[in-house]
Amino acid sequence: MLIAGFQPFSLSDYPGKPAAIVFTQGCNYRCPFCHNRSLWPPNASYPPAATCAGVLKHLAARKDLLAGLVISGGEPTLHVGLPHFLADVKEMGMAVKLDTNGSRPDVIADLLRQSLVDYIAMDIKAPLDKYDMLCGLPVDTDAIRQSINIIASGNVSHHFRTTYYRSLLSQDDLSELKQLVPPQSAHLTQGYRHPPVE
Repeated sequence: MLIAGFQPFSLSDYPGKPAAIVFTQGCNYRCPFCHNRSLWPPNASYPPAATCAGVLKHLAARKDLLAGLVISGGEPTLHVGLPHFLADVKEMGMAVKLDTNGSRPDVIADLLRQSLVDYIAMDIKAPLDKYDMLCGLPVDTDAIRQSINIIASGNVSHHFRTTYYRSLLSQDDLSELKQLVPPQSAHLTQGYRHPPVE
């Protein structure tokens, strides 16, 4: 599993828990509003930010300060080594939060079946008929529906979220996409913020 970024401590990314964050390299979407474009390619042109062994060592050394690990990206479910890594994290007694775009329902279902995640935050990008535009390439929207249903029906804490990119989404679009969210699930809308100019 290729780790492109590692944040050793956060109080805002895992609801109610101090956590570290791992950012995996590689994403199967090309969202025009993405803040992490450097994570799109499956292989970065720069050295990995950390190794799985290094992250585990950090977690072990700070078990008194950290309650969990957030695995984000990129898209973490693209990595075949994800279940093994999360099993090691869980064995340490850490809670795991997965951030995902929902494109790989089979992986999400497998992680839940193995009790490897404790919290899932899934992006809902747009109404299904606008998914291709918001993601920058063709999207299997049946997979998106499956992931929503798997997460909502699984015995796991979760929420769904949408980045409201006004140039591509209208208020009507926002209202329509909210219909995809099951009644028992929370949905958060966040405004798009332009990345800082370097």
